[in-house]
Amino acid sequence: MPEKYGEIYGINGPVLTVKTKNNFHMSETVLVTEERLIGEVINIRQNEAVVQVFEDTSGLRAGEKVYPTGARLSVTLGPGIIGNIFDGIQRPLKAIEAASGTFISRGVHVDSLDGGRKWPVRFTAKAGAQVKAGCQIAETPETSFIVNKIMIPPDISGRLEWLAPDGEYTVNEPVAIVRDTAGMETTITMAQKWPIRAPRPV
Repeated sequence: MPEKYGEIYGINGPVLTVKTKNNFHMSETVLVTEERLIGEVINIRQNEAVVQVFEDTSGLRAGEKVYPTGARLSVTLGPGIIGNIFDGIQRPLKAIEAASGTFISRGVHVDSLDGGRKWPVRFTAKAGAQVKAGCQIAETPETSFIVNKIMIPPDISGRLEWLAPDGEYTVNEPVAIVRDTAGMETTITMAQKWPIRAPRPV
């Protein structure tokens, strides 16, 4: 667990008031108690943060710790979303059932997308090309009717330094590398994290 933390001061159903030392940020994901319940900072005032918890809060007590993660509440975009069923914070219900049984236990953490499944990928771009946000570089059939287009993430542009050959890849395997004008390289995978409060550019 991170060393920085706040302490629960008030509990009102799924909403917690947390005493902090100014180390929480708006829309930040937090982990509540050692059970690591998922929450989001929805308000900050002086040395207090208001946290919305997305799991059952029964049994929580004042003084228990809440840990900031430094990351905004996000979802994972990529092949595997279609045909799956998720809860409100993109936890796949079938995987949760396999991990905890018919009655979902709180504090269960599973990956949003199956990191072990391999997808057939056909690349439509070529190494050396100049690319920018939204450029399509590959595609994979997600269902018999829907082809998932793999694109350069927002805020990324530059030269396509490397491109994997056609084949089967998991959502977390590198499929491309982009080098920007400053010489910085970004590794591209089929999965992209995106903050839920930020509109996706189209």
